[in-house]
Amino acid sequence: MFATIPNPIPARMKGLNRAEICDVNFSDFVKAWNGQSDAKPAAHESILEGSALDAQGFRDLFESQLISRHLDLMARVLRVQNKVFYTIGSSGHEGNAMVARLTRHTDPAFLHYRSGGFMAERFRKLPGMDPIMDSALSFAASKDDPASGGRHKVWGSKPLWVLPQTSTIASHLPKALGTAVAIETGKRLGHALPIPDDSIAICSFGDASSNHATAQTAFNAAAWTAYQKLPAPVLFVCEDNGIGISVKTPSGWIANRFRNMDGLDYFFADGLDLASGYGDVQKAVEHCRRTRRPTFLHLKTNRIMGHAGTDFEIEWRSVEELCAVEAADPLLRSAAIALESGLMSKDEVLDLYEATRRKCFAAAEEADRRSKLDRLEDVIAPLAPYTPAKVKQEAERADYAQRRLDVFGGEAKLPENQAPRHLAIQINNALHDIFAKYPDTLLFGEDVAQKGGVYTVTKGLQKAFGPRRVFNTLLDETMILGMAQGFANMGMLPIPEIQYLAYFHNACDQIRGEAASLQFFSNNQYANPMVVRIAGLGYQRGFGGHFHNDNSITALRDIPGLVVGCPSRGDDAATMLRTLTALAKVDGRVSVFLEPIALYMTKDLYEAGDGQWLTMYPKPEEAMPLGEGRVYGEGNDDLVIFTYGNGVPMSLRAARAIEAKHGWKVRVIDLRWLVPLNEAYIVEQAKSARRIVIVDEGRHSAGVGEGVITAIAEGGYGARPFQRVVGADTYTPLAGAAFLVIPGDEDIVAAADRLA
Repeated sequence: MFATIPNPIPARMKGLNRAEICDVNFSDFVKAWNGQSDAKPAAHESILEGSALDAQGFRDLFESQLISRHLDLMARVLRVQNKVFYTIGSSGHEGNAMVARLTRHTDPAFLHYRSGGFMAERFRKLPGMDPIMDSALSFAASKDDPASGGRHKVWGSKPLWVLPQTSTIASHLPKALGTAVAIETGKRLGHALPIPDDSIAICSFGDASSNHATAQTAFNAAAWTAYQKLPAPVLFVCEDNGIGISVKTPSGWIANRFRNMDGLDYFFADGLDLASGYGDVQKAVEHCRRTRRPTFLHLKTNRIMGHAGTDFEIEWRSVEELCAVEAADPLLRSAAIALESGLMSKDEVLDLYEATRRKCFAAAEEADRRSKLDRLEDVIAPLAPYTPAKVKQEAERADYAQRRLDVFGGEAKLPENQAPRHLAIQINNALHDIFAKYPDTLLFGEDVAQKGGVYTVTKGLQKAFGPRRVFNTLLDETMILGMAQGFANMGMLPIPEIQYLAYFHNACDQIRGEAASLQFFSNNQYANPMVVRIAGLGYQRGFGGHFHNDNSITALRDIPGLVVGCPSRGDDAATMLRTLTALAKVDGRVSVFLEPIALYMTKDLYEAGDGQWLTMYPKPEEAMPLGEGRVYGEGNDDLVIFTYGNGVPMSLRAARAIEAKHGWKVRVIDLRWLVPLNEAYIVEQAKSARRIVIVDEGRHSAGVGEGVITAIAEGGYGARPFQRVVGADTYTPLAGAAFLVIPGDEDIVAAADRLA
């Protein structure tokens, strides 16, 4: 039973700040309490009859709840003074402190934004840490914030294994499941995990977020792992407060939806009552750790004081409804437990309440005096760390000669000792090389294992390195990229494959909002090193329509911190992959290796049988510097063509025709690196050009070509006569109509004619 406060609230209180009402309610409730107290329990004695929680545990949890509440109250007061910059609170959710107490600080946690109680309790796991000051620094956006360095109010801590999340709406569930899978995979591979082998991954979210497509992806994949008897020790904690901002969750929906879901083991716990809820949370945690199965903990909570400081609930909820919610404040129940058990007197409860308030405000005032981010270079410093010398050294490291011999079958069979080959074969050779170099490399995606991918680019990898390192996944790009983040969290090198560029758009936020943002929001304490292989671009002679001929690179160009490389020939693919994996290993970076499908099997350049698009495999100590392009026709200045991917052989063929037609000497620049564009390199190549053509197989709007033109103009060479050859702003149709949409050789020649 919950103790109650007077209800209804007098009409004069309708206009008051609900945070103030909740604050007053607590003090009034304690002062008015007149129940009977038991004899004061010993530290390890049960707090109440039938409860699994002892007195010391309750005392700690109660203090954590109070810290969480007073941080919320502090934020509401100081926000109007511009001393605090975040007011989404944890009030009503303080029961999640039980999850923190019953798990370990080495259990990776991906938290809902209402996790103040969890964080306050987890801080107890290591000595010398201060939940109040650390949180206050984050609220104040101070440079001294140990979680994000002042970039966002996040719940995060490197020593406590809380990977920082921003205002997540279910986007963190796939990587939480991926981390759980990675723990088990790492054990089977003999990989040295950064956490104990029996760790579990914890992931909390709201009842409204559970309906999101990204959440459903994670639940489905978790159930699939259980069905396949693959261990995945993830504890999904649904903090059910019955409402999402202003939209109510139907009564019973969460229980009915998840209680009978095959593959998810369901537990319920009352997060509003520490005494009764503790044992049920304990059962869920112990079940997850023991069985290694996906576990769903349905934690009953409520939400008081609104969604955030800007949410004036009185404008859209009745006073009676608000009063009923506030009467179920979990802090009132915790105060009642403290008093009923005899653990604390009324004065002791009130003294602790007010002492916690003073600590939170004092910490906030101190945090406000600390320095803020005031230079752009400081803001972006952790976004894209790059140490060129170390990356070069790692990319060119070739101290694994014996493993190469074992993989390829002897000296004579090493790829560099073979005849020139086409792009697909050289990518395959490079992947075998990388797997030999890095024993913690994993490659996974749709159809990549036995089949070797749709285009057989990964053929033979599973046979060479086994099904634990090369494996098929569900047909679910969101989960593929979530899995990659999990493996990266556990110190492995994931190379996920997205089967076609168009499929990436379904799951873009796993890179944009999650993987690529982690270094930024954790102040470079956490990273998601990975190389995402994506087959894409057009020129498959109209086969497959736009899903198999997607030429939109815009979604990739928009992701801060991402690196995108696009080779057009086999030797470049190998040296580029070496640099990308080194970039992941050394600097923790997220990158995309964009593979032009139409060039996979291309052997000839000018005419059938010339074999001029075949290349030798580069020796393992050769690597491509990040940002460096390839020049064809060095010193030719009459016309300079900037291009990439399929545009490279097209431009070389067009160059031959232009030279014959106009007598010009043509230089072709293969940019190779598309994100970030090497603007200095582009300007240097443009300096001596008399005329410029930009060949961009992407679309007219927001394509790579726009970035090239901008670099040239801002570099002071915008007055050069130029033409842009690009695709149309449309989807790619089937058959011959595709070539009406994307540029061809003749379009490049026509652009040169216009410049003449």
